[in-house]
Amino acid sequence: MTPEQFQAHVDRGGFLEHAEFLGNRYGTPMPEAPPDKDLVLEIEVQGARQVKGTNPDALFIFVQPPSPEEQERRLRGRGDPEDIVQKRLAKAAEEAHAAAELGAIEVVNDDLDAAVREIAGIIGAHRRP
Repeated sequence: MTPEQFQAHVDRGGFLEHAEFLGNRYGTPMPEAPPDKDLVLEIEVQGARQVKGTNPDALFIFVQPPSPEEQERRLRGRGDPEDIVQKRLAKAAEEAHAAAELGAIEVVNDDLDAAVREIAGIIGAHRRP
């Protein structure tokens, strides 16, 4: 969508959350989750703050790499250009701080299968009364 269409959608309240990240704008259209189903979002911290504002009981999970060095290795391994690698690394510290402000539960993704099991366990525990 064009920048004008995106802004018009923001102005109409058409996004659950929206953010600008590294010069690009992203948004999650207003969802209609089926009853008894979870809505899982992979969003930037700007959007997470918006979700927290409208859904204060939402569960936030912050998935992070085992170290800044590993994060850099992963970014380079997926072929990101150098300027994007540097911007993402600089943004990582801000994101960790914001995650703490949001009360997010931190999960270290040093083993994908283990991280998925841990996240599933967190969500399951959150569902229980």
